[in-house]
Amino acid sequence: MFPDILTRCSTKIRQELLSVSWGAHSITALYLSLLSGVIVSLQYNPGTAYYSANSLDAVVPFGAFWRSLHFFSSQVFFLFSVIHFIVLIAQGKHRKINRSNWYLLTSSFAVLLLILFTGYVLRGDATGSFAGIIAENIILSVPILGKWINYFLFSIAESGLTRVFSNHMVGLCLIWLFMSWNHIRHYSISLYRSAEFSLLLVLFCMFVQAPMEPEKLGVFKVNGPWFFLGLQEMLKYIPPFWAGVFFPGSLIVALLYMNRGGVIERISRYYVFGWLSVYLCLSLIILL
Repeated sequence: MFPDILTRCSTKIRQELLSVSWGAHSITALYLSLLSGVIVSLQYNPGTAYYSANSLDAVVPFGAFWRSLHFFSSQVFFLFSVIHFIVLIAQGKHRKINRSNWYLLTSSFAVLLLILFTGYVLRGDATGSFAGIIAENIILSVPILGKWINYFLFSIAESGLTRVFSNHMVGLCLIWLFMSWNHIRHYSISLYRSAEFSLLLVLFCMFVQAPMEPEKLGVFKVNGPWFFLGLQEMLKYIPPFWAGVFFPGSLIVALLYMNRGGVIERISRYYVFGWLSVYLCLSLIILL
């Protein structure tokens, strides 16, 4: 009897998860992220990143709210996009997407992560500064092209956060929009269609402040963004190229083959599941 109850509960939960409009909610969060991002950028100076971000909370009227809305709506957009992606695969709809669009859509997650990551770097606090240093070292470990990739993406040592700010606001966003447009245009909705979700997110940001971690003397261990923790832990054991380029890149390659069907798709599914399990374990280890 107990196994039957568990089976019915798991089936019910699965049906509820599959019925939620994750794609529509993620687009709503994107709208809120873009709106709040523009407002925050008007008060932000990449030359004095930490002071500028702190001033939003302490001096600018409603600055703390807009920074929180930008931070949390961006996180929600990413998380809901990932769930939407998983639901597409669970429902088998990913096989209906032609290969060229599937390749672009899958690769767009790497760009989306970079957009989210550069947002952390732009805070200029302990987390952002530490993450920026690690990111530059990982990119510079790429043979031949590493120096050029770093020049276009970060170049923090030479340009400060000016290039990071430009890529976060314009460059990476345009690349992501190009790669995902054929898919997201089907989910582009007006905010009023997700009014309850929008209101809930706005109310949450009114009472919960976005994190800001000042540098502390004598503290030598700083954890990066939550999605960066597994990679940060892996860097303790293997060289930067294998931990920061090859390992994440292998996940993207496995996802690219996810809609091939047959044995290839099954192998890709097993690899993705194994990859996520390893990464989750590494992330938990660094938090202990």
